[in-house]
Amino acid sequence: MKFYYTPGTVSLAVHIALEMSGADYQAMAIDFSSQEQRSDEFLALNPLGRVPALVTEQGVLTEAPAILNYIAAQYPQAKLAPLNDNFLRAKIDSFNSFMCSTVHVAHAHLWRGERWADSASAREAMAEKVPQNMTDCFNLIENSWLQGPWVQGEQFSSSDLYLFVVSRWLSGDSVELKQFEKVYTHHQKMLQLTEVQVLLKGLHA
Repeated sequence: MKFYYTPGTVSLAVHIALEMSGADYQAMAIDFSSQEQRSDEFLALNPLGRVPALVTEQGVLTEAPAILNYIAAQYPQAKLAPLNDNFLRAKIDSFNSFMCSTVHVAHAHLWRGERWADSASAREAMAEKVPQNMTDCFNLIENSWLQGPWVQGEQFSSSDLYLFVVSRWLSGDSVELKQFEKVYTHHQKMLQLTEVQVLLKGLHA
């Protein structure tokens, strides 16, 4: 398999999952600074020009929640989802969908405002709302989603990878991670994982 990623993006969650799975894959860095994601070669893989993208024998997968689901099912030894518990697996999908469709979008209003507005004043207004919107999202995670010690309670899952990666963005959104006690504890716990340490010191440094 070939895995396309960019440091600082949600692709880190998938990268950690691949490391945990023991899958045979080749990591391919995409350089956003040179607009490599807009190259014809990469757009042929993902017309949206975004990471992550995973090239499998059956075809190309995009969008982090879908790729995480694939890895969990294809490599059950990673224990990223309980394949014999449909309800808990649906809860994992629910959380990951929330992170993708709500939290990530709230974050992107600061960095990718041109996706939603042409005028500078509109983009500025969206950016000003990011700290409050991200705080609201993480208050919801802190008080309603994160059961502890992992997102889904005692069961480690791909939800923990997603939360860890997005938590790393908070400082750039002018939000203090430590104000969310449970999320901060979770973040510190994730930093102890070997796969996380290897990637943060290497390809995602």
